[in-house]
Order: sequence, then structure tokens, then C-alpha cells
Amino acid sequence: MNDWTLLRSFLAVLRRGSLSAAARETGLTQPTIGRHIDELEAGLGVALFTRSPNGLAPTETASALVVHAEAMEAAFAALKRAATWSGDVVQPRGTVRISASEVMGTFVLTPILADIAERHRDIILELALNNRTDDLLRRDADIAVRMTRPKQNGLVARRIGHVPLGLFAHRRYVAAAGLPADIEALRGHRIVGFDRDDHSARMVAQSVLPIKRDLFSFRVDSDVAQAMAVRAGLGIGMMQKSMAQADPDLVPVLADQVALQLECWLVVHEDQKDQSAIRAVFDGLAEGLGGWLETMASR
Repeated sequence: MNDWTLLRSFLAVLRRGSLSAAARETGLTQPTIGRHIDELEAGLGVALFTRSPNGLAPTETASALVVHAEAMEAAFAALKRAATWSGDVVQPRGTVRISASEVMGTFVLTPILADIAERHRDIILELALNNRTDDLLRRDADIAVRMTRPKQNGLVARRIGHVPLGLFAHRRYVAAAGLPADIEALRGHRIVGFDRDDHSARMVAQSVLPIKRDLFSFRVDSDVAQAMAVRAGLGIGMMQKSMAQADPDLVPVLADQVALQLECWLVVHEDQKDQSAIRAVFDGLAEGLGGWLETMASR
């Protein structure tokens, strides 16, 4: 009970809901986190967590201890800030996990994260690529870059701007099949689209296009694979305009009839928004994404 690391692990499990997520937050191993919880429960003589379908759920005793453990955490954080103070600057440190879609994470975020890493050398960055919107509530990530406005309670979101989308095809495909004259004529072309998955870009497209699975002659749930399929000449597909414009062999399709855009949101859990490392990465992402969108809009 004299070891602060036991309470640190306790708070991490309480906030993250699992030993594995707590291990990522603290930089410790999962067995070490489990051992800390066992030691703390033995020292207190009470159970602190019960297993549930969603992970580890705190007992009433654990909930009653939170305010005291957080007071100790705040005092320890103040001690660390005093120790790491350099001139007028506090150096943020720790691990920050960012969740983003495949396309954003692969083609947009990596150079932005490189700038953040150069600016904050004591922050370890993790990038998780998926299209889920609930990962912050389950504490699977610290920050999310999402293409729809989050609706869940407990999240803080900042709208960064709009990402324009369009239909494109490779010049080789256009030379062989021509261009459709209107949206209805798409049915006579090879179309690249999703298989079984669905997410924000497709939901937006459905408001303008006849988006149904049987329309597609090439189906894959990976957005990156869809983009590569269009580049390979497999058919007409939807892409971010910034990606397509970077390839001189891609031709716009129905540009005057299909002009879609996704909202870009930066999201963080309200309980974590003031943590120094998370705040530093959040601000860096907001700056980088804002600059990227301004560049796209000027093209």
C-alpha cells in the first residue's frame, strides 16, 4: 500500500476498462498491471473489479476509492511537472494512441504525426486504423480522426473542415469503356465498391448515388484497396480528391454531377482532454489537418 504504482495501475484499469488497455497507457506489461491489481486487492482485503462482457467493471469499493486515488495522482503529477519544468516550458511525455480510417491514417496523418514527433520527442505515438466510432468510449484510443460528427456523450469534438470526394477512373479504363454521361449510366460501367462493410463515406454517397452492393463489379471493404483498384484500372470508384489529383493517370468522372464531401472531426474523451501529451497531440493534429484541408481547397 506504500507503492504509488499500484494506485496508478488501478486508475488506468478503471479508466480503460481492461488490463491490456491499461498496459498501453502506462507503458507496463499486462501481467504487471494484473499483479498490481492483485496486490492492491490483497492489501485492502476487498475486490476492486469484476469481469463483464465489456471488460473489467469496478466494484462499489473501487468507485469509492477513485476520488482519493485521483487526489494522489494529481499530487504526483504536480511533483512530476516540477521535476520536468525547463525554463517556461513543461515537456509533455507519454504514449498517445490515435484512431483514424485507413485512408486518413495512411495518406494524410503520417506526415502530420512526423511533425508532432519532431516537436515532442518524449511522446510515443500509436496509430490504429479502423472505421469504428466507438473506440474512444471504450478507451481503445486517446484521440480519433473521424469523418462524421460523434454523437456519443462524454466526447469533446472539434470540426476541422470538409474533405471533398469524387468519382475517378484510370485513363486506361476510360480509353476502353468511355465515360458515363450521367449517374444512371454508371450501371453500364465497372464500379469499385464495398463488400460487406459500411461507414461514413458510403452513407454520404448514398444521398447522391445509387449505392447498392449489386452495383459493384469489384468489391472490397478496404478503402485503400479500393483506391488501388481504381488506379489499376478495375473500374470507376470514389476517392478523396486530394489522393486522385496526386495521380496524373486518374480522370474525374461526372465531376459536374457528383460533388460530395465529408466532415473532418477531431475527437477526444472529455476525461483526457487536459492531459499534457494528449493535448499536445490533439493541438498538433488540429493544426496539421487544418493546413492540409486549406491546401486541398486551394487546388
